[in-house]
Amino acid sequence: MLRSILGSILVLATPGMLVLPAPAQPLMEKIAETGVLVGGTSKDAFPYAYRNEEGELVGYSVDMMQQVRQVLETQLQRPVQLRLVPLASDQRIPKLEAGKVDLVCDASSFTWDRDQRIDFSVSYGITGTRLLVPANSVLSNPESLAGKRIGALPKTTNEAAVRRLQPEAKLVLMRDRASGYQAVAQGEIDAFADDGILLESWLQRQPDPSQFRIASYPYSKEGIACMLPENHSDFQDSVNLALVRYMQGFLEQKPEYQAVFDRWFGPEGAAPMTRDLRNLSVETMQLILDFKEELPEADL
Repeated sequence: MLRSILGSILVLATPGMLVLPAPAQPLMEKIAETGVLVGGTSKDAFPYAYRNEEGELVGYSVDMMQQVRQVLETQLQRPVQLRLVPLASDQRIPKLEAGKVDLVCDASSFTWDRDQRIDFSVSYGITGTRLLVPANSVLSNPESLAGKRIGALPKTTNEAAVRRLQPEAKLVLMRDRASGYQAVAQGEIDAFADDGILLESWLQRQPDPSQFRIASYPYSKEGIACMLPENHSDFQDSVNLALVRYMQGFLEQKPEYQAVFDRWFGPEGAAPMTRDLRNLSVETMQLILDFKEELPEADL
């Protein structure tokens, strides 16, 4: 009775009195109750996360969320559905903080600023900021960008990299990647800054790729990881287990894991990788696993 009265007093406290918010429900508990994993992802980050011709959200990072879903089903001993939500780049962290999505996997990379607000999984890929420019452009290193119009998506590491290395560049924030590509083609901006792998994949699909080139200067090197709400360590453990299991299985040449990678990056995949990029991807996976205990065969 006394506890009930005290609770009522807190609810009816006078304006200005501190009332602590109720703690968020643990994510594992919520997923166990609902049987749904809500995954946020991009709709234009080919081949990591994008809409296909049927309007479905697909991609390598979406397949990573499917790996997470499978681990959750085993751990929770119940079916788990992956419900996908398309997000713009600047919606990802606010949606995680508001509890609108449980996990974001697209082409996200770690930064210390982001880590103050949300948590990250282990990295499952590597990328870095590069510039898409017209074929006859001389732009490449930071010195060449002073006074130039450089497009980038808002709240991305690409925007941050250009601002950091050349503060005199004129940043033009684009609505989406398609707008950035079009703006370069029409001469509205001098370059578009994005993840190098995404630019390479876009260029491969162009009717006349000779109109463009990707500048050689690397503006950053970043690991691709999933983002999740802060302070849900058991859920983070499950996400990491799923990603490590996938990478270890791929490196051990298990067919079901190699098929996932090759669907996107193999010779007949959606965005075939050069030998150098494939070797770099394999080295990145091995580096991550070198810092983790090898999973027992039963967990693969």
